[in-house]
Amino acid sequence: MAKIFKLANFRKTINYLKKNGIRSVWYAARERIDSEKEDAYCYQGLTVEERERQKKEGENFSVRFSILVPVYETREDLLRAMIESVLTQTYGNFELILADASKSEEPEKVIASYQDKRILYKRIRQNGGISANTNQALMYATGDYAALLDHDDLLTEDALFAMAERIEQAKREDTELQMLYSDEDKCDGDAAHYFEPHRKENFNLDLILSNNYICHFLVMKRQLMQELQLNGACDGAQDYDLVLRAVNHMMGKNRQAVKAEPLPIVHVDKVLYHWRCHRDSTAENPASKAYAYDAGKRAVEGFLKLRGFKGKVVSLKHLGFYRIEYEPDLLSNRPDVGLAGGRLVDHKNKIAGGIYREDGTPLYAGLHKEYSGYMHRAVLQQEAEVIDVRCMMASPAGEKLIEELTGLPYMKNPVNKRFDWKGSLKEDVDYLELSRKLCSQIRQKGMRIVYDPAMTEKI
Repeated sequence: MAKIFKLANFRKTINYLKKNGIRSVWYAARERIDSEKEDAYCYQGLTVEERERQKKEGENFSVRFSILVPVYETREDLLRAMIESVLTQTYGNFELILADASKSEEPEKVIASYQDKRILYKRIRQNGGISANTNQALMYATGDYAALLDHDDLLTEDALFAMAERIEQAKREDTELQMLYSDEDKCDGDAAHYFEPHRKENFNLDLILSNNYICHFLVMKRQLMQELQLNGACDGAQDYDLVLRAVNHMMGKNRQAVKAEPLPIVHVDKVLYHWRCHRDSTAENPASKAYAYDAGKRAVEGFLKLRGFKGKVVSLKHLGFYRIEYEPDLLSNRPDVGLAGGRLVDHKNKIAGGIYREDGTPLYAGLHKEYSGYMHRAVLQQEAEVIDVRCMMASPAGEKLIEELTGLPYMKNPVNKRFDWKGSLKEDVDYLELSRKLCSQIRQKGMRIVYDPAMTEKI
């Protein structure tokens, strides 16, 4: 197994070198070595007792799922494994819709060998691409929620139960969820080894504009998905484009809204999806589908246009990761944002702060400034609970709050237009406590706080 990983990493390194140069490769290699020392992931399936509990409890649920799978010349072993990962779910209220655009008859023969009435097979006479083919399956969906599954990937046996459980819980709280997503991991071609778990954040608008961290397992209200449809112009990143258009739909038509209302989106913090790796898959070799990252860039550009945000989408060093360079700045474009902040870097070139959890815990402290962190989050724009007043820009509402909290006038640095903390604040101020109070009040007003690591302050 180690040889497989080393070969995959070697290919990634060569592609990264061509794109970013030797200096970036040096730091990326050092960071990968450091992170692999800490990797001790082992996927644990359900116990017999938990499996039976879920089957029994699921009998009280009413939600029905439509699982959409576009099939194209899928190898028999991979196709059977995918189908059986669905048929063995602990929650059985679903329909599996297989839209087959294969030229050969082989996938159809494999599917015909299953007699389960929950399988709906549709033959597509003309291959229109993954979006068009998925839309064919979507057209026949009748469930409450539609879910996307690739033809060579696998669901964990509790995937649908975990989703149904959260949907039913939200119902009891008088909330109709529009979108759910889970954590995921990767598996080798034989599904014998599981690795690189992706532990995701709760919904974060600016993070999803930086990277499709939602990815798998994606479940969406069926009527919403049918209304939006998948967009063939974004094939390769069609799920990313779908998510962003769904988010735009949920945000409403008022593009100048200052208050950022919570969206009916839930993160199920459990691995429910195994993304299979083989030589030509994006999971193992991102460069195998470089076109997908151009499509992802177009998806973000499309969202900006829908919301009326003016900015340029720029690809970062790592494939599939982006940043938005707003025109002329983030606060001018985003009425929903009250504060924007960046990172603090110490004399050892390590991150000393800048973004914190609500309790003041720093997110990326100790990370070298050239490292990108887990899932590259340290270099991505993202919503934050707390940012640091020592590297911050404020909206007019934010400026007023700082003046109220400090009793001093808000001053801007004439060079970078940020808050002039050295000139504005007393020497004995507790910077972190002031930051927490300020950010708490901004959030109480319903405004977003955005962390942008391109903003850097040496301390």
